[in-house]
Amino acid sequence: MNHATTVARIESEEPTLRLAVLIDADNAQAAVIEGLLAEIALSGEATVKRIYGDFTAPTSASWKKVLQHYAIKPVQQFAYSTGKNATDSTLIIDAMDLLYTRKFDGFCLITSDSDFTGLAMRLREEGLKVFGFGEKKTPEAFRNACHKFVFTELLRASSVDEPVHPPSPPVKARRKQAQQKPAPQKSAAASEPKFEFPKKFLLTALEQSLGDAGWALLGTFGRYLTKLQPDFDSRLYGYKKLSDLVKAKTDLFVTEERQAPGSNQKMLYLRAK
Repeated sequence: MNHATTVARIESEEPTLRLAVLIDADNAQAAVIEGLLAEIALSGEATVKRIYGDFTAPTSASWKKVLQHYAIKPVQQFAYSTGKNATDSTLIIDAMDLLYTRKFDGFCLITSDSDFTGLAMRLREEGLKVFGFGEKKTPEAFRNACHKFVFTELLRASSVDEPVHPPSPPVKARRKQAQQKPAPQKSAAASEPKFEFPKKFLLTALEQSLGDAGWALLGTFGRYLTKLQPDFDSRLYGYKKLSDLVKAKTDLFVTEERQAPGSNQKMLYLRAK
């Protein structure tokens, strides 16, 4: 069997998840939509794409410009009273209706609102994959209720090949403009969430991922990281992929590429140094 045939066979054996993409327009930014859909495509096929909000409101103007281009179905929801979020209720009801069709393998919930924590947990109870997308302000409860959570700040820079380093480029730009004023620089640093490299967490997860020979397959290690911490993302620490991170951290990891049985593909293994 030649290499091309082997790769085609391997790819054909990987099931494509049928995903329902539900966007909370009140708690999501239109600026991330291109990177968002590209990220979702890595996990499966967005067979349903819906967005919920009051599109007569000025705050939804940015969304109206992109809905047709990306084939996203808007679900209009008027605010019946001040202080009550009718959008949340409509999205949740729709999600449950879609759930009971049994046509989906998973849901993508795009929101920074903790009110959807219960929905994420309910979907998981049904055995479906739940992917969350929200800003860094998203409460931990919702992030941990998802199988995988991605910070949308990372998706704004997805079209750039450079790795994303915290703090984000916009903050650095503001610092550069205000170099003559040291006080604002300190304020910007304080306002931007910092991500300390989770050395202990990574080493503990690696220990649990090791095989009998004392090595862990990168894919196994990555899946275990996400199970323990759904919002773990190598891009938060300046690396586009997990493989880039483990290869760069030579003080922590020893890596080794091995030939996959029956093909010309190489697989990455690692252990603690």
